Amino acid sequence: MPITVSVTTRDGRTKDLTAIAGRSLMENLRSGGIEEILALCGGCCSCATCHVYVDDQWLTAMPPMSEDEDDLLDTSGAREANSRLSCQIPVTPELHGLAVTVAPED
Repeated sequence: MPITVSVTTRDGRTKDLTAIAGRSLMENLRSGGIEEILALCGGCCSCATCHVYVDDQWLTAMPPMSEDEDDLLDTSGAREANSRLSCQIPVTPELHGLAVTVAPED
């Protein structure tokens, strides 16, 4: 079964992507053409350029946030209660239908 992720870009456009299980959400967003996800650190949880807002209905499906991710998000002026780093979210079949919005650039 394909895993679909809905992404809203900074300009308000929504794009549905087919994601690959076992890869991070960040990797799937980048390979799906979401160029706003810079991922300068390559997914090492050290830059926050893959910051997204997870739709509230999906927050409980997310893996727990690590201390490193939490600390890094604290450096963002755009942090919200539903902020996550997409490099820290492994895509699984349970995330089929996930909806995220790309956070503003810091």
